[in-house]
Amino acid sequence: MLRPLLVLFVLLTALTGVVYPLVVTGIGRAAFPQEVDGSLVRVGGNAVGSVLIGQSFADPKYFWGRLSATAPMPYDGTASSGSNLGPTNPALLDEVKARIEALKAADPGNTAPIPVDLVTSSGSGLDPDISPAAALYQVGRVARARGMAPAELQRLVRTAIVPPQWKVFGEARVNVLLLNLRLDRAQ
Repeated sequence: MLRPLLVLFVLLTALTGVVYPLVVTGIGRAAFPQEVDGSLVRVGGNAVGSVLIGQSFADPKYFWGRLSATAPMPYDGTASSGSNLGPTNPALLDEVKARIEALKAADPGNTAPIPVDLVTSSGSGLDPDISPAAALYQVGRVARARGMAPAELQRLVRTAIVPPQWKVFGEARVNVLLLNLRLDRAQ
């Protein structure tokens, strides 16, 4: 009785623990090679980031993304989680106020309403995208820091907008890493 159970255990372990993962990985690599490798963005052969994970941009000459909720380092892909702070939590309110103050200090002449995605983190804490409104809100600061015409920068932002999938699912968005790389190439 013990021998058939052991044979079945070894066979199923090999099938589900070795064969199945290898087959699925092989199919994934053949059908979706970019995605299987983490959707890495390469510049000059070097990986500079992923379109799936946000990055920290603090320099005024770059567009800034959403806040990261990962700890202890921002945008840590191994620590994906939301902040779990409710709308009445004083810590969340303090975080939002601090981000509003930072945005106003970086661009004191901007009196437009600040888009909510610039002052809150996403559910994963790793969101690489911002809304078109959040990107356009930052045009003045980035244009001044780079010595560019705001209209030229607005055109660049508008070309970086990704529409909802099949024009139905999701929201229009702008990938911050790809926008900043386009910005570097444009100058």
